[in-house]
Amino acid sequence: MLTIWGRESSYNVQKVLWLADELGLDYAHRPAGGEQGGLDDEAFLAMNPNGRIPVIEEDETIVWETHAILRYLASAHGGQDFRRASPAAQSLIDRWLDWSLSELEPAFFGGIFWGFYRTPGDQHDDVAIERSLAKCDRLYRLLDERLAQSPFLSGDRLGLADIPAGTTLYRYFELEIPRPSLPNVEAWYRRLQQRPHYQRHVMRPFGELYGRLTY
Repeated sequence: MLTIWGRESSYNVQKVLWLADELGLDYAHRPAGGEQGGLDDEAFLAMNPNGRIPVIEEDETIVWETHAILRYLASAHGGQDFRRASPAAQSLIDRWLDWSLSELEPAFFGGIFWGFYRTPGDQHDDVAIERSLAKCDRLYRLLDERLAQSPFLSGDRLGLADIPAGTTLYRYFELEIPRPSLPNVEAWYRRLQQRPHYQRHVMRPFGELYGRLTY
């Protein structure tokens, strides 16, 4: 039995829950963090000494760090759409996973979602926000160029590369911020919006986080 710990409003937890459902896995979800608390509990720290979510446990295996969890689930349970047979083909997936973590998410979630949406207006650093918006414009344009080649970031069908970057889209398009023309990203987003598991886990209201620097 697979168990997933984390609060549903966490975008990192959303990645894991979305992938688990796309893989058709039977799992138990255990809310943790935020109002549920529990991250300082001895039992939780025994699983993840960092005291952070998400964390999964399957049989005797415990995994923390979001993208390590995604890779584990894809390797353990995914078909050819979620894991590639050759190292070269898998590298095409892995580079977008790592790019999302190292480039896109810090610019959007760190720079805009935190700096603009979650930070109270009287504490805004307008220069930093503008800098993050400019970087996001460049990164989403890069995605747009890639998505001109195939309907999904992973290729012809949804795959592992789509999960991290795809999880940013709901908040990116819901925020009242300027955005460049991104026809291929917008088409990709429409395809994701048609997926029930994306609707369930990613397209969740996040108004509770507005102007709130703590959970």
